Amino acid sequence: MILLDRVTKIYSGDSKPALDNVSLHIEPNEFVFLVGKSGAGKSTLMKMITKEENPSSGKIIVGGIDLDYVKRRHIPHYRRRLGVVFQDFKLLPRRTVYENVAFALEIAGLRSYDIKKTVPKILDLVGLSDQAKKFPAQLSGGQKQRTAIARSVARQPKILIADEPTANLDKATSKEIIDLLQRINDFGTTILVTTHNENIVNNLQKRVITLKDGLIVSDQKNHGIYKLDGEPETVYSNAPKAPGFRRSAPEPAEPPAKKQKRKLIM
Repeated sequence: MILLDRVTKIYSGDSKPALDNVSLHIEPNEFVFLVGKSGAGKSTLMKMITKEENPSSGKIIVGGIDLDYVKRRHIPHYRRRLGVVFQDFKLLPRRTVYENVAFALEIAGLRSYDIKKTVPKILDLVGLSDQAKKFPAQLSGGQKQRTAIARSVARQPKILIADEPTANLDKATSKEIIDLLQRINDFGTTILVTTHNENIVNNLQKRVITLKDGLIVSDQKNHGIYKLDGEPETVYSNAPKAPGFRRSAPEPAEPPAKKQKRKLIM
């Protein structure tokens, strides 16, 4: 589903790479936490996947699409295949909750009839049916994040990327947001979350990938934890890969337990 092969990113003017020879394979339907201290390379990795930045070297394939061949004019179309949840929500302030979600479907080209049929189901999924007519300024932080998630999953993407989705939220609300992401994952959506919240990571015990100084220093595929000091339990270095894309691709993760196939929109 997401494959990075020996990806390096060096920003202009920097002496050290933001990502250094990173190889990573995320399977369909996985729930993955990406952790590490500020400056570790998490944001850069996310920007590589969403095509906001291009790697200095290496290969990235997302959902079977080789990003080397996605031309600039096709980037908006590519991004519509992904759901992205931002830390600062990025809601349209002059549109209601309903209209924010509907707008995402309008951009995707859905007919008005289909939008009217779909939006209420999405709002019910995220627990916002009773907030549909409110504007973002009238919502709590948790409600804003739920609206952002609703907008991101409205097109039923195969991959949902959440960048610090619980930042600035209290403990109870953070748990509600993660529980919602877990529910979406249960419907078959691949979830990739960046976070500094050790409690959420350690309670959920999903796959945990730790970055430090642009390197993957730990990849705990099952029952992963994030220690309070930000360091992983076990550390390994990114060993040099043999030349050739296919031979150098990382070993796939153990397949997750089979889940009952359900559609996100019933």
